[in-house]
Amino acid sequence: MDRWHSGLTLFFSLLVEAFPFLLLGVIFSSVLLFFVDERQLIRAIPRNPILGAFAGSLIGFIFPVCECGNVPVARRLLVQGAPTSTAIGFLLAAPTVNPIVFWATWTAFRDQPEMVFLRVGFSLAIATIIGWVFSRQKDMRPLLNASVARAMPLPADTTSAGSTETPSLLQSGTFMLGQPGQPQRLDSSLWQAAGVGATPTVLSKGVSERFRLLVENVILELRELGGVLVIGTAIAALVQVAIPRDVVLGLGQSPVTSILVMMALAWIVSICSTVDSFFALSFASTFTTGSLLAFLVFGPMIDLKNIALLTSVFRTRAIIYLFFLAGQLTFVGAFLVNLYLG
Repeated sequence: MDRWHSGLTLFFSLLVEAFPFLLLGVIFSSVLLFFVDERQLIRAIPRNPILGAFAGSLIGFIFPVCECGNVPVARRLLVQGAPTSTAIGFLLAAPTVNPIVFWATWTAFRDQPEMVFLRVGFSLAIATIIGWVFSRQKDMRPLLNASVARAMPLPADTTSAGSTETPSLLQSGTFMLGQPGQPQRLDSSLWQAAGVGATPTVLSKGVSERFRLLVENVILELRELGGVLVIGTAIAALVQVAIPRDVVLGLGQSPVTSILVMMALAWIVSICSTVDSFFALSFASTFTTGSLLAFLVFGPMIDLKNIALLTSVFRTRAIIYLFFLAGQLTFVGAFLVNLYLG
């Protein structure tokens, strides 16, 4: 009984500490969604593959989204004619490389500040490398979902990148924002739910109308992401009390198995990057530093809940490429951390 009492205490402590960051992240991204014109950003993206991938990886600092919202935005980047490396860089890095996640990680690991900078650095490096790898594919259409491939401009045609008639880049953050039992399509948006046309000029609307849409978006995203947070926190607490400590220590202290276990856990639990650092913190006393880092880096890139989202942008083989490239690079980096930092 004492173990379950400890588990319940851990559950509520993690939930109370993490929820303010989730709320802040949703509010911040919603403000940008309805009050910032992002089309100027598309025109400024470098066309060099490596610089484009690095720039895409840094866009999260301007448009903070978690892994619930990065796929629709990456899809829109591709459709608007942004370089492939930029879209891939954003897809992989934006959920981690943004100010909300940086602050949350710093709060969770205040006694291990190196975790914050390692997380950001590894995420930037992995996203840039994979973005550059995908840029070697001159025509991305064979790797893309048919609807996205049809909407993309021709490789030699860059006019659409500066078009003023393209849909807004910052689509609604999730894929389950419709009525109960009616998931919202990725190529639609909250504007259409509000009766606005497919190519809105949102910034021309009144402040009161945009504020109303902002509040609706915050409520809808909290409805989904709050549930994910509760489930993930419950799993973290359950693992701590249900699995014998000697088993956990046996897995968590090996420089190899600890990484594999935490990467698998990151993929299965699929907790939002805004609060996953608090989940990882509950394993800090039993798992290696490299394995915690692997959880924090790999989970926001590829997890179970965004596989369905990825299929709306990529064909299966492209998703497999993303999964294995991200997994291999994360494992190598985490293993080196275990070797040199313990």
